[in-house]
Amino acid sequence: MNKKLLMHELIGKNAKVIDAKNKKLIGIEGKITDETKNILTIDNKKLIKEQITFILTNSGETIEGNQITLRPEDRLKKVKKVSK
Repeated sequence: MNKKLLMHELIGKNAKVIDAKNKKLIGIEGKITDETKNILTIDNKKLIKEQITFILTNSGETIEGNQITLRPEDRLKKVKKVSK
């Protein structure tokens, strides 16, 4: 996964679930409208990050949800520390 991508906000980006523990979630697609430590909301559908892999449809970047199970603001701080 691209560290530069993690330095940016995910809210507002278009995403599609490409793998999930619950196979019924595969194919959910839309705009990311909210993000918390454990939950990603795509068009009012709350998804547990640890259980999904999704792709940002504009950039083609694939993200495994278990790699971003931090509060968005903590994720940004962590990436900035690592990149220094």
